[in-house]
Amino acid sequence: MSNEFPERGESRGSRRHFLAEQSLRLGTLALAWQATRGATAAPPKPVDLPSQFDLKPKQPTAPPQAQAMISFFMQGGPSHLDLFDNKPELQKRSGEKFGGEIKYDNAAESSPKLFYGPWKFGRQGQCGMELSELLPGLAEVCDDITLIRSMHTGVNNHGQSIYALNGGRPTGGRPALGSWLTFALGAENQTLPAYLVLTDPGGLPVLGVENWHNGWLPSLYQGTVIRPQEPRILNLDPPRRSNLATQQQFLKLLDSVNRDQLSQHPGEHELAARIASYELASRMQTSAREALDFQQETEATQKLYGLDNPKTREFGIRCLLARRLVERGVRFVEICTGNQTWDHHGGIVTALPDICSRTDLPVAGLIKDLKQRGLLDQTLVHWGGEMGRLPVIQNEKNIGRDHNTYGFSMWLAGGGIKRGLTWGTTDEFGHKAVENVVNHYDYHATLFYLFGLDAAKVAFPRPTGLGTILDGQAGQIVSGILERPPVTA
Repeated sequence: MSNEFPERGESRGSRRHFLAEQSLRLGTLALAWQATRGATAAPPKPVDLPSQFDLKPKQPTAPPQAQAMISFFMQGGPSHLDLFDNKPELQKRSGEKFGGEIKYDNAAESSPKLFYGPWKFGRQGQCGMELSELLPGLAEVCDDITLIRSMHTGVNNHGQSIYALNGGRPTGGRPALGSWLTFALGAENQTLPAYLVLTDPGGLPVLGVENWHNGWLPSLYQGTVIRPQEPRILNLDPPRRSNLATQQQFLKLLDSVNRDQLSQHPGEHELAARIASYELASRMQTSAREALDFQQETEATQKLYGLDNPKTREFGIRCLLARRLVERGVRFVEICTGNQTWDHHGGIVTALPDICSRTDLPVAGLIKDLKQRGLLDQTLVHWGGEMGRLPVIQNEKNIGRDHNTYGFSMWLAGGGIKRGLTWGTTDEFGHKAVENVVNHYDYHATLFYLFGLDAAKVAFPRPTGLGTILDGQAGQIVSGILERPPVTA
């Protein structure tokens, strides 16, 4: 009992006494809570995990329709209202006050006035898909895509919505989509990373490397960055003072030391991942140079991606590299635009045409190239950002649009996706998804299905239980956009 009282000369109101007293009380509460939890909470179900992790190809639980994925991450929030989702009522009432409930991200610059952009829409392809004149390249391949107009995350900030669409929930620290797929399936090519990210010269997207982080999965499954300029992969070449034979001797010794350490500490996943990374890095010294050498492509192919035009050349090179990578057995390739490239809070009338003119032709070129090489059927292509934009004006002096995560657009192609389809609708102003709503967890459940996986069963143990990309959310497979939907009893 003496510990409950202050030392001689110390009052009961002292900081030291307060902390000591509260720690005892909190400790008692914690023990009681833990005892109650232990009596009521079921232990987490065990999951079979290998003693050592690798990137060797693994069989999915069901026949897959997709073998690889290329994801165009258009960070910032492309305006669906000016690109994909034409609204005659918005056009009719442009300039009038919006009477409905609306959530602004930047209330200080907000305006209730409706705004219809200056760009014309027209029906394209045999499917008659309605697209903006800002996307002439996509118009040429729209018969090969499914346009989803009813995406929804409901979290209005960039970071939260990125987390939701990329990691499953609007919180950080979770494995990215590419990490989950490479963890579950590995890759066909053992001389290149399974998960590669082609970053933009304008900078990393919001959240930076968190966009391709492995979360609680072993670090072997994090994304590897390919830089937008040479050297595209850092430290690929051995030091000038080291010849090949010397380097091989050093790596052999290092491998021996690491494996001896691993044998003494089995289950150390980070050490096992480090060993695998050293082995992969050695193999990459030859394979990566070849894969990233786009100059091997014909002049016609390079032109298809816009490499002959300074405006489209940089983005076109990355699109072409993405095709070369999946062609060589890489599982997941992400192509990023720069920080906030599509975040048009102001100046949308000039900024939106500019980014479209840099990206539209190369993206269409990729779809055409995959198709003519017979790769589109097995390669799932995604294009989209973390949000769309509001139907009202932001910044009346330099017109833009604020964030909207309650109804926006993205598109998918290949890998088991229907062709020439428009799916879902938003309300008459393009504000909220109202029909065939696709939440982020539905999107993930659908992607996993296309790869022959169950998103609720691809799991990794955590202190709080098994972690999955759905994390308890009831993700529904969006059967209507699939060439071969699940068979229901």
